[in-house]
Amino acid sequence: MKYSEMYIVKKLVDLANIPSPSGFTNTVVGYLESELQELGFSPRRTRKGALVAELGGKGRPLVLAAHVDTLGAMVKSLKPNGRLEITNVGGFTMNSIENENCVIHTKTGKSFTGTIQSISPSVHVFENARTLERKISNMEIRVDELVRSEEDLKNLGIEAGDFVSFDPRVMVTDSGFVKSRHLDDKASAAILLELAKKVSSGEAICGRKTYLFFSNYEEVGHGASAAMPDDCEEIISVDMGAIGDTLKTDEFVVSICAKDSGGPYDHSIVKGLIETAKKVKAEYSVDIYPFYGSDVEASLRAGYDVGFGLVGPGVEASHGYERTHYRALENTLKLLKGYIEN
Repeated sequence: MKYSEMYIVKKLVDLANIPSPSGFTNTVVGYLESELQELGFSPRRTRKGALVAELGGKGRPLVLAAHVDTLGAMVKSLKPNGRLEITNVGGFTMNSIENENCVIHTKTGKSFTGTIQSISPSVHVFENARTLERKISNMEIRVDELVRSEEDLKNLGIEAGDFVSFDPRVMVTDSGFVKSRHLDDKASAAILLELAKKVSSGEAICGRKTYLFFSNYEEVGHGASAAMPDDCEEIISVDMGAIGDTLKTDEFVVSICAKDSGGPYDHSIVKGLIETAKKVKAEYSVDIYPFYGSDVEASLRAGYDVGFGLVGPGVEASHGYERTHYRALENTLKLLKGYIEN
């Protein structure tokens, strides 16, 4: 079977292609809701728009939390030249979105394509085309419509506060790589769908009560800060594993995080994840992420009294044009399956 035909990869491609910047996640949550219902579960939406599904089991309650919101932008203002000023949703470098195709989602339901570029986009015209600082105030959207003025943009129905999604450019290679924007954290959401599928078919047994939680505001810092199941005693954030510098994680393993910007993760849970990875023969690494925060930290700041951990597939070039490999997805799935069965 080709990698592109595998359930986990097909679901990842589907998810990556659904626009879902933080605050604009209703469609992607609806997709997950439908998929889980087809598998025989009864997911529920929280007031904040997240999705919770109970997989079964009776032991100490565990929540596996992934986020389905992504980086993106919003229209900040309409410019006199017919271009759009933008404000970022989530944290990314401006050079990572320069020359990226995008979609403007208006509040009336209409969508328009465009391109994000600097205000000095041509080396044939602008002396500072190469040297202009790539910061948000120096970026704009060129809309693919006949617009030359602010009034033209208004006539299209575009206004401040309209969401902007980035073209994910999803590609699955014959060698098993998945290249796309928003693998953070659509890759983990796909992994949790595959885990739910295995529970539904009896290939995986919940040795403890297990919930899936799909948050929708992680990229702006408060994703899993509310509506966790009342009885949860442990939360594992399933997010991307960081790659680079002296870290040992790569695109083929499941990464177990021992510490990130928020401090150390629960030592006993980190040890338990490592022991499980060894037991189920999942290729893994243990790393410390220097500039990183996870959904479970939002839960802790909100006051949840829970044990907490973080795992995820290794993802290269995070918050840019990212890449992972099927082996990382499979190793993360193997670890999570083993963890819920214990």
